[in-house]
Amino acid sequence: MSKQTEFKRTKIIATVGPATNSYDAIYKLINAGANGLRLNFSHATYETASQQILWIRQASHELDKPVAIFQDLQGPKIRLGEVIDNHYEVKTGDELQLRFNAAHEGNTLPTQYDLSTKVKPGERVLMFDGRIKTVTTDVSDGTVTVRVENDGVLMSRKGINLPDTDFSGAILTEKDYADIDFGIDHDIDYVGLSFVHSAYDIHLLRGYLAEKGSRAQIMAKVETSSAIQEDELEKIVEASDAVMVARGDLAVEVGAEIVPVVQRQILTLCQERAKVSIVATQMMMNMVNEPEPTRAEVNDVSHAAIMGADCVMLSDETANGKYPIKTVESMKRILLYTQTHIPSHSLANPQYLTSHSGAISSAAVQLAKELHVDAIVAETKTGATAHHLAAYRPLRPIISVTSDPRVAQQLTLLYATKSFLRPDGEKAGLKLAHDLVEKGYLPRPATVVLVSGRQPGVEGGTDTIRVRTIE
Repeated sequence: MSKQTEFKRTKIIATVGPATNSYDAIYKLINAGANGLRLNFSHATYETASQQILWIRQASHELDKPVAIFQDLQGPKIRLGEVIDNHYEVKTGDELQLRFNAAHEGNTLPTQYDLSTKVKPGERVLMFDGRIKTVTTDVSDGTVTVRVENDGVLMSRKGINLPDTDFSGAILTEKDYADIDFGIDHDIDYVGLSFVHSAYDIHLLRGYLAEKGSRAQIMAKVETSSAIQEDELEKIVEASDAVMVARGDLAVEVGAEIVPVVQRQILTLCQERAKVSIVATQMMMNMVNEPEPTRAEVNDVSHAAIMGADCVMLSDETANGKYPIKTVESMKRILLYTQTHIPSHSLANPQYLTSHSGAISSAAVQLAKELHVDAIVAETKTGATAHHLAAYRPLRPIISVTSDPRVAQQLTLLYATKSFLRPDGEKAGLKLAHDLVEKGYLPRPATVVLVSGRQPGVEGGTDTIRVRTIE
């Protein structure tokens, strides 16, 4: 059996944190099956992140496996401040006064963001992951007064969700801009934009990255009620390079019952437009403390693969869990078993790939299907050809060869794609296919569909499809 059976079609992103803050742990995460590593800038210091980036690149080089580094921005830090004794009981009907950087005194509670600049009367304010529901009754003199709608307890630094409040255009904070600058200087492949409200937020970040000369791609995290409005969701997907279904905050904002439908909508829109899709939050949460996932978690991961998600992501499981490496290994087994027994089918036919490369890619995937080839080999300068091929969700591996290290790293999150860094040159794809046969990654003989251009290394030059059998 060839090693191509090890090519996951749905990829894995793992979060680096205290449980994996060493070279050995990062090496093992990548070796176990992680294709991308997330650095959470809600918690990371620049010193820690710098070291982790060096470790990731070193391990990637030693394993000869490109890896994407994903910088997850904090976004507006909307949390409570310090609560006396870290415990404050509230009752239905209580009135609370929320003030920026105040001291906790009586029913006055501190917040780490000036809510009075955004919140309006009648809007909901959900605290402690939605456990405490309140409604705004008044906004004046820097104070937001809310009425409590259920009994419960508030604690220090717990998150606040504002499902009715418009934050569009204001989600990048001073800290975020400083973090982006750090990422640009430290080899980041993807920038995750938290709490996206509209496509304008993406355009704002896109302009800043362009101004700084960065080629990092933008991952929009969909976790607000305004982002999932039908017209706006389409615009967000169109404006982004990748879209994450950030199911944790999204469930608090809109209700857990809505999230599975939104997940399917996002995966569909991403497949139509050849964008990377990521399903995230609590996929294997039981493995933070236990050595095995629950049956529901296994089903969750498997279902994401069946729907053709480009990536599934681990957060606390690998950042703080007791079994980070075992979690990645378990997730990989689920993905491989699922793709072997229930081949995923695209939720939608790509509707927006009207370019020359898009047409070539469509024909190549259809040819690969009819001829039952072992792989599709794509020579790509910018990665666009690989994205177009992956949008059709082929059942065979897409072997992408590029001379650009950044492109090779970014392509690691793309469905069914394994990227290789090779110099530009005529027959670069064919030479790589021969190497993979020699190494046992492809069977002998192997039949491949080659997608390339007559001018190697030229952007947008993909214009040729060939079928080759390698003895």
